[in-house]
Formats: sequence, C-alpha cells, structure tokens
Amino acid sequence: MHTQNLEYNTEREQLVIPEYGRHIQKMIDHAIATEDREERNKVAKAIIGVMGNMQPHLRDVADFQHKLWDQLFIISKFRLDVDAPYPVLTQEELMQRPEPLEYPQNHPKYRFYGNNIIRMINVANSWEDGDLKEALIFTIANHMKKCFLNWNKDTVEDDVIFKHLFELSDGQIDLQNSDEDLSNSMSLMKTKKRYSNNNSNNNNGKKYRSNNNNNYKKRRN
Repeated sequence: MHTQNLEYNTEREQLVIPEYGRHIQKMIDHAIATEDREERNKVAKAIIGVMGNMQPHLRDVADFQHKLWDQLFIISKFRLDVDAPYPVLTQEELMQRPEPLEYPQNHPKYRFYGNNIIRMINVANSWEDGDLKEALIFTIANHMKKCFLNWNKDTVEDDVIFKHLFELSDGQIDLQNSDEDLSNSMSLMKTKKRYSNNNSNNNNGKKYRSNNNNNYKKRRN
C-alpha cells in the first residue's frame, strides 16, 4: 500500500476561516496563481458563488455579498488582486481597533436611582418653564424618593432628594427652597408592599396547584 501521497492535518497549511474548508482555500490559492487578470476575476466570482451557496441562510442579510468579498481577501491573506464590486478590504483596516464606546456617565454614589433618571432630567430641562414642566420635575423627584426608599431605607427627608436632584441636573433643577412637599414615604412604600404581597399570593397559589397535581399523580399510581 502506497502512503507517499497521504496528507496529515499537522502538515497542512492552517485554514484562515475554517468554516469554508480546505477546498475553498485551495481555490483561492489557484486564483492567486492565475496570471491573466481577466481569468483571475472570473475565478474570484466563481469562488464567491460557491461561498454564498455554503451559507444560503444569509442570502437575505444586508451586505451579504460585501461580507463574502471581504472574507475572500482575508482567506487570501490579502494577496489576491482582482476587481471587486466593493471597496477592497486591506489588512490595515482589518487590524484597526474600533473606536471606544462612550459609556453613560453615572454617579456611582447615586446608582440606586438608575440610569433612566438622567434621561428624565434631560427631558425636563428641555421643556419650557410652566406648570407642565413643574409637574414633571416633581414626578421625577417623587420617583427618586421611591427609588431611595427601595434601597432598603425606611424614610428619607425631601431635602436629601432635592439636593441629589440639584446635583444630577448640574444645578438646572433647584427645589431646595421649595415649599411643596413630596409624597410621604408610607404612601410610596405601599405600592412596593402591595406588589410583594401579590407575588407572594401568586407563588402560594402555584405551590398549591403543584401540590394538588403531585397528590393527583400519587393517587393514580
């Protein structure tokens, strides 16, 4: 038995994109070695067709063809010189680091208010002065008070909420000298307790139904 022509994976060139297999990579190597540019373009388009047929579930995805051409150049290690219908991807562009994402600027010591409170404050600041804006501001302040109480607190003074609101709004919303009071702590906590009781009752009901089902199964057995 002749073994001279056997190939072992350890001796083969490492695949650039393993999902396409070794045959695609060999076809691309053939295209690179093709001297006639017109013929090389035809081979490249044929390879793109084969690559597309290997991923039919992506045919309706936007820029699917563009992605295939980019992958073609990546597999060729950017040695393939053909006329592509899209801007040719370069190795420098592939290795370029993306711009860092801008994360929301939170106030760590006030994280119990959540990220949405800043958005609500920004909306209030964008409104014209008037009764509607004032109502929104006090709604925000009451929401902040409720969030504060949910942070395992029994009570909080309105002055504390007004001070936090002043800081979070960069001084644009100042209720520190306001004569109007926020909702009292008890009324804000009632909603929380009522929700907790409903969940407890629902859980008890589920347990009761589960026990009945188990008993029913036992009786049948």
